[in-house]
Amino acid sequence: MSSTLFRRRTALLTAGFAAAASLALTACGTGENTGAQHTPNTAADTRAAASGTDSVVTVAKSNRSTTTSKPATASKASKGTKASSAAVTCTGANTKVTAQTVTRPLNHMLLTVKNTGSKTCYLYGYPALRFQDAQAVPPVVEDSQPQAVTTLGPGQSGYAGVNLSSADGSGTGGYIAKTLSVIFQNRDLDFIGSGVKVSLPSKGTYIDSSLRTTYWLSDPQDAINW
Repeated sequence: MSSTLFRRRTALLTAGFAAAASLALTACGTGENTGAQHTPNTAADTRAAASGTDSVVTVAKSNRSTTTSKPATASKASKGTKASSAAVTCTGANTKVTAQTVTRPLNHMLLTVKNTGSKTCYLYGYPALRFQDAQAVPPVVEDSQPQAVTTLGPGQSGYAGVNLSSADGSGTGGYIAKTLSVIFQNRDLDFIGSGVKVSLPSKGTYIDSSLRTTYWLSDPQDAINW
């Protein structure tokens, strides 16, 4: 009986040890498989992150290129606009000159110059007046000189007042003139051209030695008040 019991205990212990060893081996194998699955996922994540970074950089470069091209186009347009709007000198070719006698002040006439061109023009200095049979160009009223050159945009007008004769009869050498030419000045204040013929009243205009003109001005009231 003792011998049989010993053999049974020995068999049970051997079977227990074998089972424990089997479980240990199974646990080790499971751990290795888990590690093998994780490694490829980490590498894939790294490649995906790198690919995402490259896409952002490409878009940013594209945006900078589009933005810098717009100011270059605007700059060219700006230069073209400045070139087409350059101002010129007012002359008989780009203006219309008219003369009108006024009731107040006495013995005064108002010259009006209208810009008929497509560009802004400068009315430099004062008009040289050539009345019929006049021996010389009448002097200018120095105190009427404006602080800046009178500038006319297309369709705008400038003015000069003309004192035809003395109101108290103190002038000398008076006569009736039936023709008038107006000559413009350039930037150097030289008189240019042969003059623009201006219509006078059919009965003519009386002038004497008191004949004077103002500088070109932008306000008609300022012009005739000298």
